Amino acid sequence: MKPLGISLQLTPWDVLHSLGRANVLARQGAGRGLAEHWASLKYCQALTGNDGRYMALSTEGRNPRRHYAATQSGELGIGFALALARRVISAQYPDHSVSVIDAEIAMRAGWTLTGKEAGRSSAPRRPGFFLEIWKPGEPSRVIPVTCKGTHGHAAQVHKQLATASADVEGIHIGAYNETPAFVFGTTLPKKSETITLHLLQAPGDGTLRDAKDLRLDPPVEDRSIAPGIDAPTDPHEEPPVGYHVRPEECGWFGRVLAQADAAGLMAFTGGGEPTARYLTKRQGKGHFETFTHAGTGIVQDVTHTIHGKKFVGTDHVFRLNGVRVEAFSGLAENLFDHLRDGRVEQYRHEAHALRDWDADPWDAKWRGPVSLHPDGTVMALRRLRLG
Repeated sequence: MKPLGISLQLTPWDVLHSLGRANVLARQGAGRGLAEHWASLKYCQALTGNDGRYMALSTEGRNPRRHYAATQSGELGIGFALALARRVISAQYPDHSVSVIDAEIAMRAGWTLTGKEAGRSSAPRRPGFFLEIWKPGEPSRVIPVTCKGTHGHAAQVHKQLATASADVEGIHIGAYNETPAFVFGTTLPKKSETITLHLLQAPGDGTLRDAKDLRLDPPVEDRSIAPGIDAPTDPHEEPPVGYHVRPEECGWFGRVLAQADAAGLMAFTGGGEPTARYLTKRQGKGHFETFTHAGTGIVQDVTHTIHGKKFVGTDHVFRLNGVRVEAFSGLAENLFDHLRDGRVEQYRHEAHALRDWDADPWDAKWRGPVSLHPDGTVMALRRLRLG
């Protein structure tokens, strides 16, 4: 693999923003009042600067309880990997937009993903996420991504990279063996050493060939796609286990990705019904349609102006060592209006045109750090003043 030749800068809140966007549809908990993406806030004090140049784990971050260390390394590994992946792809494709999409959510619209559902003892391996590289009027390119993390040494992350390679091999898009892939391994050493990301990249195409003039607004339908990968094998042999987006499915899959992306965006702003409209039954539509009590439900009822732009979303107030902190997550108001009303195509046209947001990680009027992503989302933190 050739060196990237790209200088990239990340902030801790950019990592938390990336992790929040990644987890927002995961449905790991039952209380939607504690939205999935707020779980990233537990790492607010886990990261610190290392000589002012590189990020490292803080004293608190280096001392998790033993049973919690794997969760911390796995989740922060996702945050770092996806933040870096989005930056790398955006630099390589400056005329395109990049979306990060939960692979399980997208794939559930077409395949059974567990052994129990498929009547097997186990299910084929699959990636954790898809990077969709898109531009209005052009077919998307799709890159499967798997992210791993460890508190151990490089030898441990090398083992993780080897097993993770099987995850991205579990799905082929278009022609056999022409799907690109990213595999990330993040080391979070418990001593003061710098956090390090390891990346394996498999070349390939991954273009959804028949999805150039695709209409993205109509609802997606669940399908039952035959399992197996179309590999050149002996006629009497069973096809390799896995998932294959065949050419005739590319248009449908392009719509699945766009609407799963829209669902994640609306969930990040605190929406229930607006999120459900972009999901199928198998993707968990009912989870977001279910009524929640006013004391525990989250709603899109907050607006803030960040860097002169109005955002609509939801907030969360919590305490850090006795200090009250407000977190806000939202979407630019004009983009929010499009997705609230089902206009995915219009959202993509405007988001793509406005993708170069003010990247200043501090807003003086907000009085705190902010992370703005090219998809129009923001995560902002600030200390609440008394009185």
